[in-house]
Amino acid sequence: MKHPMNLARTVRVVLVNLQLIVPLLTYPQGLNNLWLGGYFGEGPPPVGSVDVDFQTGNAIVTTTNRAIGFGRTNTNITDSEGDLLFSTNGAFVANASGDTMLNGTGLNPSEYTSNYPGGLHLAQPVLIIPKPESGDIYYLLHGTLDDQVAFTAQHLYLTTIDMSLDGGLGGVVTKNEILINDQLNVGKITAVRHANGRDWWVFCHKVNTNMFHRLLVTPSGASVDGTQTIGIDRPPDNGQVCFSPDGSKFAYYWGQDELEVFDFDRCAGTFSDPVFIIVPDANPGSGVAFSPNSRYLYVSSVEDVYQYDTQASDIAATQVHIAHWDGFYSPAPPLATLFDIAQLAPDGKIYIGTGNSTFHLHVINSPDEGGVACDMVQHGLELPRYFINSLPNHPNYHLGPVDGSVCDSLGITVGIQDAELVAHVSAYPNPTTGACTLSYPAQPWVGELEVRDLAGRLVLRERIPQWSQMHRVDLHEAPGMYQCRMNWGARMATTRVVLIE
Repeated sequence: MKHPMNLARTVRVVLVNLQLIVPLLTYPQGLNNLWLGGYFGEGPPPVGSVDVDFQTGNAIVTTTNRAIGFGRTNTNITDSEGDLLFSTNGAFVANASGDTMLNGTGLNPSEYTSNYPGGLHLAQPVLIIPKPESGDIYYLLHGTLDDQVAFTAQHLYLTTIDMSLDGGLGGVVTKNEILINDQLNVGKITAVRHANGRDWWVFCHKVNTNMFHRLLVTPSGASVDGTQTIGIDRPPDNGQVCFSPDGSKFAYYWGQDELEVFDFDRCAGTFSDPVFIIVPDANPGSGVAFSPNSRYLYVSSVEDVYQYDTQASDIAATQVHIAHWDGFYSPAPPLATLFDIAQLAPDGKIYIGTGNSTFHLHVINSPDEGGVACDMVQHGLELPRYFINSLPNHPNYHLGPVDGSVCDSLGITVGIQDAELVAHVSAYPNPTTGACTLSYPAQPWVGELEVRDLAGRLVLRERIPQWSQMHRVDLHEAPGMYQCRMNWGARMATTRVVLIE
């Protein structure tokens, strides 16, 4: 039992230190820190809705009930504090309560959509872009499967959401506006920030060709900006596409038609230097995701996961086989935990869906590390409800301008100003018995964390992944105050943590 005098001294220390810490307790969470999944909430467990929340630094899994359910098609967006604004499963738009948004029905009109009113089962056919220089307007770019025989899409649609409507729950103001009318590969709608740090490039692909359709989203709206022919001809396909977090590279993978890696010019909106890579298997389900440092590319292909070093002169020669399916079922056969679509998360880890309605996701814990040091853990995240491979389609909302480029003309800087950085760093819980989470604005550089005691003794040094927004800290030290200093190149921020018994 703790001695009363020691206890009183500990309490006094905590109270004094809290006076120092409270001004720093802000939570500048990003636009992609909440992942939604699961079936809609009308059935008993294990059917129901699942939230994966990254605001604490870990993937915190909770359950809830909502009217929207998610198949393979999934995207959502939160505000700067991490609170959900709206989501969609490709069939309708739901508000923050999980119910249908005002005028949110009737998305993606087609026979296929009518057959899946509870959510489409397509990869990346929905994407949300905040309208530049507008606090309340969001653009939803989307499509569906229009020709179920040829397995092609016919339209890329635009739907506009105004979050000032319906008492702040939002409403759809225009719906299913046709931006592109062409034979398209289904889904695989993706976006990357323009080099000016404000606008967005958006892409989809014309089927049976090597043509990309390019759109530009500016304060004036979303419009078609042109096309580019590059790479291999793509038949009707499945798979996934992905930009690297820094926007310099783009990957397109389908297990039946192999992997392509491109360089990308964020100023001109053009691809270049395609690299074609034969992946040593052929599977209909597949995914791709880049590491936070934009160097390593991960390919998931049903029974296997591979890593490639995109900075090498011969990318194909760097292939490392990091995982083969271990035969695990969740909860039982035939629900195998295979490898499908992938997504880089705000905690700097990559999560991979199983391709089935299982209770697990796979996790790559250290994706910035080469080879097996990336620490791939099969079925590493357990979920309490069936999760239908529904990882969200999120671009890097935090990417800023290409500094010094001809397009860097708007005076935009990444994140917040240096003088404000400290005020946007926090630790929670604080005081703590040993574990806490540091929260901070996303940075485009690799960072370093140093934790020191009041005597200046270094007790912990760890790497902070690029684009992450939180970092879990485990301290196994004596009770007292510790300073946490984070460095991103020339940028630095500090906060204090109180360790109690």
